[in-house]
Amino acid sequence: MIITPAEPHDLAKLLSFREEAAAWLRALGSDQWSRPYPADKLLATIEAGTVFMLRDGHTTAGTITLTPDAEEGLWSDDELSEPSMFVNKLTIAREYAGQNLGGRLLDWASDRAHCAGARWLRLDAWTTNEGLQRYYLAQGFTHVRTVREGTAVNGGPRVSGWLAQRAARPADHGFADHTPVPARIPFAA
Repeated sequence: MIITPAEPHDLAKLLSFREEAAAWLRALGSDQWSRPYPADKLLATIEAGTVFMLRDGHTTAGTITLTPDAEEGLWSDDELSEPSMFVNKLTIAREYAGQNLGGRLLDWASDRAHCAGARWLRLDAWTTNEGLQRYYLAQGFTHVRTVREGTAVNGGPRVSGWLAQRAARPADHGFADHTPVPARIPFAA
């Protein structure tokens, strides 16, 4: 499997991934991702080069967004002064579930963050999805705190405020990485 940057033509696939994941989560009793994500905001992240696709031949097996930009209102000024990269929208196609591709994508993100000079790989997870929170803890993340104040990126009250982090570090993720070398994050030493 290879990791490549997403391209604008991947937008429809990314939106369908989100719909597929929302339906699966709904069947599990979660309201995660029940509100549609604005296509224009997703396209902007693709054009910014922060969305990556995991491809198995001509099939997209997963996606992850990795950015040096934190969502407003989640992390403290002290935390934001530490070099960090942030994971968003990690999604694995249901047909690829159970193969630890999510864990390997998190390892890839950790390795990429380390190469960019980050100290931390951080994320915010759905506040009420305890299964997802347990998953991230099992992947080596430490819960920092839960933020409930604020507004979600796609409107309405904040619903993704369970904050966690793990040290950015080199990792053997086992994917063929076809992404450009990451830029150093501006505040990294």
